[in-house]
Amino acid sequence: MKPISVVSTTRRALVGGALALAALVSVSAPAYAADDYPNKPLRFVVPYPPGGPLDTMARLLAEKVRASLGQPVIVENRGGAGGNIGADLAAKAQPDGYTLVMGAVATHAINPFLFANLPYDPVKDFAPVTIVASVPNVLVMNNDFATKNNIKSVADLIEYAKANPGRLNYGSGGNGSAGHLAGELLKARAGISVEHIPYQGAAPAQLALLSGQSDFMFDNLASSAPLIKDGKVKALAVTTAKRSSLLSDVPTIEEAGVKGFDLGTWFGVFTTGGTPAPVVEKLNKAYVDALRQPDVRQRLLTMGSEAEPMTSAEFSNFVKTEKDKYQEIVKISGASLN
Repeated sequence: MKPISVVSTTRRALVGGALALAALVSVSAPAYAADDYPNKPLRFVVPYPPGGPLDTMARLLAEKVRASLGQPVIVENRGGAGGNIGADLAAKAQPDGYTLVMGAVATHAINPFLFANLPYDPVKDFAPVTIVASVPNVLVMNNDFATKNNIKSVADLIEYAKANPGRLNYGSGGNGSAGHLAGELLKARAGISVEHIPYQGAAPAQLALLSGQSDFMFDNLASSAPLIKDGKVKALAVTTAKRSSLLSDVPTIEEAGVKGFDLGTWFGVFTTGGTPAPVVEKLNKAYVDALRQPDVRQRLLTMGSEAEPMTSAEFSNFVKTEKDKYQEIVKISGASLN
């Protein structure tokens, strides 16, 4: 009989013990990370300049989450490249849940098809936490033009466009903006010919509409609501699948007869891809609890938004669906930014 090697037996025991310890650590590490998390301040990146709706909501939520998690949540504005710069910071951070980003439909669903060399993968490089809110856009028309030509509905607009091909124009905040994509989708779905006028931002586009330089535009509801209320522009329809509580008497575009039209502006919280699931779930609970607070919901309503908290899994599926939808819409529009 071949003698048993004490050395080999000892080595096997040590190796087996090491593997067992490694397995134990791999199982317990995420749980430990969640128990210990957070033990330092969080960084909350807003990929747009200060003062906008995403910045406003990020700061309100940061205060609520600070109270919940017991650590400061420091908001940092890193605008540029349509939101890509700030989103990329979160994509390349340590996957520990200490860097968050207020992503949006642009950063995670539209930009992947507008920019040839996007520095991040909108799905693989992020761990979705929760959607914060969605905001309908609204099709608004120059009031004088609408009155003069007796345009009171989307059907009237389409009828006028078909009778006067190329006569109508619409403004937007620029090529590839939500307003541009909505206009091109309307052209494709309704079979009409209208001209697009890109401006350097939504505010100049709105001024052009008021002055009569453009005939209609797809504007953010929060921005247009005061103008609609004052009778300065004519609201024809909202772009989402359901009506807005702020404009309950204004139909959706689909209700107005244009099938396959469901576009909205949404924004939500993401952290870095690869962050342990228990940490993501802890963040989800903190942000969802904040979104359910009455003052947060009321603030969102004043912005034309509605809080729509989701689980991290639900938000992940939502982002993938939106990305697929906008791939088709960007292709229809022919928009490209390099």
